[in-house]
Amino acid sequence: MRTLTYREALREGLDEELARDENVVLMGEEVAQYNGAYKVTEGLWAKWGDKRIVDTPISEAGFIGMGIGASMLGVRPVMELMFWSFHSVAFDQLVNNAACVRYMSGGLCSCPIVVRGPANGGTGVGATHSHVPEGLFAAFPGLKVCVPATPADAKGLIKSAIRDNDPVYFMENTLLYGNTGEVPDPADGDFVIPLGKAEVKREGTDISLIAHGRSVIHALAAAEILKEQHGINAEVLDLRSIRPLDLDAILATVAKTHRVVLVDESKPFGGVSAMVSHLIQEHAFDELDGPIKRVCTIDAPAIYSPHIENEQLPNPRRIVEKVLSMT
Repeated sequence: MRTLTYREALREGLDEELARDENVVLMGEEVAQYNGAYKVTEGLWAKWGDKRIVDTPISEAGFIGMGIGASMLGVRPVMELMFWSFHSVAFDQLVNNAACVRYMSGGLCSCPIVVRGPANGGTGVGATHSHVPEGLFAAFPGLKVCVPATPADAKGLIKSAIRDNDPVYFMENTLLYGNTGEVPDPADGDFVIPLGKAEVKREGTDISLIAHGRSVIHALAAAEILKEQHGINAEVLDLRSIRPLDLDAILATVAKTHRVVLVDESKPFGGVSAMVSHLIQEHAFDELDGPIKRVCTIDAPAIYSPHIENEQLPNPRRIVEKVLSMT
């Protein structure tokens, strides 16, 4: 199997969907001639031209709104936000329009859009560029939310997202773009990952670490430390999709290990892990041998100093300490 970077896997998925469906178009700031702010779309404009890869003005409200309208007429736009932190200037389009089109039209209109881009802290760019709004958008019926952690997941999920007939908000991480991993070769068949399907990234028996996005990478690192230094065998479950959420996979890992730490780059109040914690106690309370614990981003705006921000975010040390506090 080949090894690709997260960035390359995303690009390959986009390229394959452009070839598969002539209605797929990419839109966003600098996605065409500049090859994308993070070079995810590098080479696609040269290959597909101005009608398929479209540079837009610096107006998220404008091009998100344009994409929603186009999707109602048969186009399948994939729109890049340079940062998901800029969602707020297009909030009406993203939530009040895209999420409600199918319901308010009685099923006569669909809104097959993908909005993608980085949603993460840890890069020292300050509070206004470091939001992780997956929990926010998952709260609105009609929206789907994906947060891939690996190159293979990035490719498989972006292809499924583009083919979906509902809005899919696809949240990446600038700190993952250069990560490498095995990705199936296109010659071996069409590789897609269904939305709403979690995956066990590491088998374990003593405790479950449930995470998504870059927090999965931290959970895997913490699991190795726990095994090597403390003899604790942790299972790591990658949610991959926040909405739809794979409740069966969550309950299965809880029933296996009976102890849970949720790792989540969201802030703790009302975050993704808060919802997962509720679902576990509602559906699997009798399986628990102790209280559910969480490792979230410390509840403050993103700190500008890189050294302090690294401690504000989930990291392997914080996860290990939380696990050890339960034993």
